[in-house]
Amino acid sequence: MSQDYQEFIANIKKMTGIDLSQYKEAQMKRRLTSLYEKKGLASFHEFFREIRRSQHLLTEFLDRMTINVSEFYRNYKRWEVLETKIIPKILDKNKRPKIWSAACSTGEEPYTIAMVMSRFLPLQDISITATDLDENALIRAKMGHYHERSLNEVPDVIKRKYFKKNGEFYQVVDELKQTVTFKKHNLLADPFGGPYDLIVCRNVLIYFTEDAKDKLYTKFSEALRQDGIFFVGSTEQIFNPGNYQFETEDTFFYRKK
Repeated sequence: MSQDYQEFIANIKKMTGIDLSQYKEAQMKRRLTSLYEKKGLASFHEFFREIRRSQHLLTEFLDRMTINVSEFYRNYKRWEVLETKIIPKILDKNKRPKIWSAACSTGEEPYTIAMVMSRFLPLQDISITATDLDENALIRAKMGHYHERSLNEVPDVIKRKYFKKNGEFYQVVDELKQTVTFKKHNLLADPFGGPYDLIVCRNVLIYFTEDAKDKLYTKFSEALRQDGIFFVGSTEQIFNPGNYQFETEDTFFYRKK
């Protein structure tokens, strides 16, 4: 690791609490280098100096290091498994399950969870905590305003029920919005709380080092109640679930033993 980047990591950690050393170095350096070069800067040293001066650049930096690519019902078949196999078992044990959408980005994931849960419970009985590091993403999530391309996988009956169309955009209806509480949270630094019946964290862990993933799997496991479910993304299979007190419940679903 270059001295320039090491100093940048140390300075960012002091300033924001975010530990960039926990992210895969090559990917993160490439992403951040393209941002500072776009700003006419020549090094990570110059980049940090400008971040300190400019709230706008700090926001751009946070946007670039967090990957806000999301859509409703992403990898639709997995959501079918959640609906048909996982949620009925959760509701057998707890009629008002505690649910966390971790690293929720711009909100498509927790709203999808709420839409799936609405097949089983009235909306007023659904409560989902959704967290992310990126304040801009959380602002957009709370607004609940999405381009129609984000809704490609949403079944028509659900789309009509929970969205209002406005040109190329769709607005999440207020009744669905009220099922989700959005909060800022740093997975690597903040406590997880719990115990949860269901934790959903998809398409995020691939960006972390193996050591960081190991720590996070342990923390997620500790945050689940016995028989609670951890739902991960389609590139994030856990190859040694027993190390974290997990058993494979279905593909990309893990049950806490």
